[in-house]
Amino acid sequence: MKKEEVRKVVREGYAQVAKRENSCCMPSSSCCGVTNMAAEIGKKAGYTDEGLQSVPEGANLGLGCGNPVALALLKEGEIVLDLGSGAGFDCFLAANKVGRNGRVIGVDMTPEMVEKARENAQKGNYENVEFRLGEIENLPVADNYVDIIISNCVINLSPDKGRVFEEAFRVLKAGGRLMVSDIVLVNELPDLIKNSVTAYIGCLSGAITRDEYIEAVKNSGFQEVSIIEETSFPLDCMASDPTAQGLASGLGVSGEELRKIGSSVRSVTLYGVKPNKRT
Repeated sequence: MKKEEVRKVVREGYAQVAKRENSCCMPSSSCCGVTNMAAEIGKKAGYTDEGLQSVPEGANLGLGCGNPVALALLKEGEIVLDLGSGAGFDCFLAANKVGRNGRVIGVDMTPEMVEKARENAQKGNYENVEFRLGEIENLPVADNYVDIIISNCVINLSPDKGRVFEEAFRVLKAGGRLMVSDIVLVNELPDLIKNSVTAYIGCLSGAITRDEYIEAVKNSGFQEVSIIEETSFPLDCMASDPTAQGLASGLGVSGEELRKIGSSVRSVTLYGVKPNKRT
């Protein structure tokens, strides 16, 4: 798919998620006897009960694959930027950490998500959070403006990941940090998966290998780049996952083949620093 086509199908897919409050990346109905799947997904990604309960209802859509906020070591008064902020879940958690003197900016390219996030901010009386409509490849943020960038299972959806990291580098202050959770591969996916719209919206076919991901971050100028957490992507409920179901019915992929594909997928949290001087 061409870049603009990718952005179009992702935007449309996540507009539907915003409307129905189901996850594209994870199961929309319980296959493990769990009634609140979004909360269960959050727990698997590393969020605490306290954190999950501290945000406005409807902010957690179960779209994450990690918990970048917990690992970011946010400080009072910092400015945080969330790439692909969705309904605002990580933004609200970050806002609680940076306090009234801090600020959190969420950027998302889906109007329905931005609208939902703004409604959630109003419900929770978050005065230090704002949501901007925009693409993460062309951030509506000034140069050298933010202290830290977070993102949760979003950059894998971009057709131009190098550009995303270049933009992240641009808007960070010198010494600013990057802390992103995302999906990477340890083995290449079959071509039929790479070319599947269903797999793209479901966070699969847009993923690149772990080494390619790290290299893209380094090539953008970041230093001290490292993966600080890595786990197998939670596919125990794959049989009921809408993405998996779409692949099985539309492409004729068997359950065994899906499990094999799943074994190639990892959830990672990556850290990087913008140096005081670019070398």
